[in-house]
Amino acid sequence: MKVTEQQIREEQDELLVNKEFEALLADYINSNHRQKVDIIRKAFNFAKAAHRGVRRRSGEPYILHPIAVAKIVVNEIGLGSTSICAALLHDVVEDADYSVEDLEGVFGTKIAHIVDGLTKISGGVFGTRDSVQAENFRRLLLTMSEDIRVVLIKIADRLHNMRTLSSMMPAKQYKIAGETMYIYAPLALRLGLFRIKSELENLSFKYEHSEIYNQLSERLMDTHQERSGFAQAFQQKIEDKLHELGYEFTMKGRVKTPYSVWHKMQTENIPFEEVYDKLAFRIVFKPKEGMSEKDQCWMLYSAITTLYKPHPERIRDWVSTPKANGYEALHITVMGPHGKWVEVQIRSERMHEIAEHGLAAHWKYKDGNDYNETELDKWLKTIKELLENNDPSAIDFIDTIKLDLFASEIFVFTPKGDIKIIAQGASALDFAFAIHTDLGKHCIGAKANHKLVPLSYTLQSGDQVEIITSRKQLPQREWLNFVTTARAKQKLQAFFRQEDKKLIATGEKQLQEALKLLNINIDNQNIAKVLNHFNLTSPDALFLEIGKQLLNLDELGKVVFKGNSKNILLRYLKKAFQNPNNPDKNGSNKQVAINRSFKIDMKQTLMLTEETAGKLYKLAPCCHPIPGDDVLGYVDEETGVTIHKRACPVANKLKSNFGDRIVSAQWATHKLNSYLEQIEIKGIDKKGVFIEILQVISNKYGFNVSKINVESIDGIFIGQVFVYVHDTNEINELCRQLEKNSHIQSVTRIQSIVEV
Repeated sequence: MKVTEQQIREEQDELLVNKEFEALLADYINSNHRQKVDIIRKAFNFAKAAHRGVRRRSGEPYILHPIAVAKIVVNEIGLGSTSICAALLHDVVEDADYSVEDLEGVFGTKIAHIVDGLTKISGGVFGTRDSVQAENFRRLLLTMSEDIRVVLIKIADRLHNMRTLSSMMPAKQYKIAGETMYIYAPLALRLGLFRIKSELENLSFKYEHSEIYNQLSERLMDTHQERSGFAQAFQQKIEDKLHELGYEFTMKGRVKTPYSVWHKMQTENIPFEEVYDKLAFRIVFKPKEGMSEKDQCWMLYSAITTLYKPHPERIRDWVSTPKANGYEALHITVMGPHGKWVEVQIRSERMHEIAEHGLAAHWKYKDGNDYNETELDKWLKTIKELLENNDPSAIDFIDTIKLDLFASEIFVFTPKGDIKIIAQGASALDFAFAIHTDLGKHCIGAKANHKLVPLSYTLQSGDQVEIITSRKQLPQREWLNFVTTARAKQKLQAFFRQEDKKLIATGEKQLQEALKLLNINIDNQNIAKVLNHFNLTSPDALFLEIGKQLLNLDELGKVVFKGNSKNILLRYLKKAFQNPNNPDKNGSNKQVAINRSFKIDMKQTLMLTEETAGKLYKLAPCCHPIPGDDVLGYVDEETGVTIHKRACPVANKLKSNFGDRIVSAQWATHKLNSYLEQIEIKGIDKKGVFIEILQVISNKYGFNVSKINVESIDGIFIGQVFVYVHDTNEINELCRQLEKNSHIQSVTRIQSIVEV
């Protein structure tokens, strides 16, 4: 009997799948979890049968994806058999003909419950007025109150999808990468999964800015040999010293990722050569008995600083007060050989496991009945509270949660000396809400370090804060302008929504009475006329304005219903009830008509030509992209396509909430239109140096200069030059040419991006 190519491929796939599963089992057996191999094998066979014949976009058997997710779950997050089974089965209900009840009958309640949570995140029909992606994220956080393992497995699923993103179309890559950077990376960090957070950021960067990623990767590789010799000499002295002290430890060096290097270059406006901390070391030690881990961390610090001088302002003590995500370590920066600053992280084995496995390890070290609630537990409790009382808008909810996901932390003291962790940038009012909701609602002022400060005062690490209250005080709407924490913002918004509901009810009643006096029926057509007259888009907005006594109802009889009014019911219904963010309910319409003049194929890359500029597309004012920048398009039927830089925070928000409206975009040749760009020049203030600069800009390249700002201090000048260019090639070439001047230290293009 002749063997077909199909049969050969199936046999090869079978061997590959079994090999990957056996590798998963080996990883599990080598872990510290109880050995429940039988149920894992049972889950594998079930998932394998359910996904039989199905392939991923890359062409490989689909079952390899659940196996890979399960590997991440056991190796990189440190979860056990229940989570491994749920990871293997996480797509069975959504993609195959099985129900949660079927899984419950075979695998029990716990596993079925986790798979159910993962299924709800991935699929389902949500509210029509919100982004499906935003609703998915709200559901993701909702599972925290039921089983945190759902969130951890979802992060593992996202990590594997990012590792295999190359098979997707560019627009899909931008959507997934943007959502990952906007939501999943900070969520992983908040849950203590630092290594996963770092990889998610780096992979997102790889797909959004592939050229820059490749350039930085090459430059890091080029400097590898130089770093290797330096690292060996630096490391050997420390190892010898710690061996003298009798410690068992491991010491490893790590290099910054391309994303970390790029992020530092962007935030500090410095070139690659000035990112000095590309190399860092981590010491993980086995604690000696009879002494606390904290004391031993400082002993190692003392030993290292006898060899290398420490930077006095770059000591990070997360041993005395751990981060909110449970992270503990002592970070120091020392002056190494050849005048190079080097960061060294000091951790015990327990601290290291928490740093590597985050939440899973954090729970492992709870001390039974003597367990004290950590900052991570408090944060999870806050999330549950926000979910129970959240805003109806999922997109607004994401914005609120994002405040806490991205925030760095500071330490603040109560009047009694208790230490509290709060987000950096928090106000005195945020602190009041963090202590208790009633304290926040009735807050009239505060004392910071025994001095009276306003509610808007921005807290500094180490402040001792006392809250002053009055029972007569009630929340004011302007408070929303300076609170920065999710808890404070949510509590205030909830209070104002309750107030608005009362005003809406009052306003509706007043409108009904006013129309009744005019013998006018309250129907959609007549309400539409009122809305149109007052330039409002929804009945609730109208009722609220009336309830606040901001509208003159006398105009109803004199103006609105005087004579025959044009029927604008259709316009009203379109504005008030249609979902502007999801016109295609089924998501199947891949061609979108723009202004009835252009049609866009969402699957194809949009070419940005000068002929269609202003007609088919416009440039986003938030980030001012110019030809040559890495960009994408956001499609709107009415206004056309808005082009954003891929790194733009507004674009990240759009990718995370309206990914189906993202289209990949590419610049065509642009040599007609000019764009205003800003460059910053730093150097030695030699006589005539700026004349030399202007000669390069105007004479050599013929660029028009719009504005120049120059400041000179103690022989050093800093200048901002605003110049018109056609594309990024011109601005980059200009920067390179100016840097050839021996008196110029650096020339940097200032990226104008508005933070959101």
